[in-house]
Amino acid sequence: MSITIRLARTGKRNAPTYKVVVAMTKNKQSGRFLDILGSFNPLLKTSAFVLDKKKYASWQTKGALTSKAVGDLVANTYAYKKYEPKAEKGKEMNRDEGIS
Repeated sequence: MSITIRLARTGKRNAPTYKVVVAMTKNKQSGRFLDILGSFNPLLKTSAFVLDKKKYASWQTKGALTSKAVGDLVANTYAYKKYEPKAEKGKEMNRDEGIS
């Protein structure tokens, strides 16, 4: 079974924070994990990313895979994009076209 270093979402609605965790690949995103390596808060202006480098290196030597987001955070190339839902076409109804 494969082990992955990935982000697990915590925090409130519209105010996400993330834990950098080591988890089995088949476990849920925010479910059971083996170890916590750090944290990430994308809403701060200076995106607070904290990582225990010794633990990170030891898990990589044990064969843990790294997710794209964590790899980008470690390399300082991660760009957080806030989710904005797309407007659905044809769903709007004018007031004049209401039920008669």
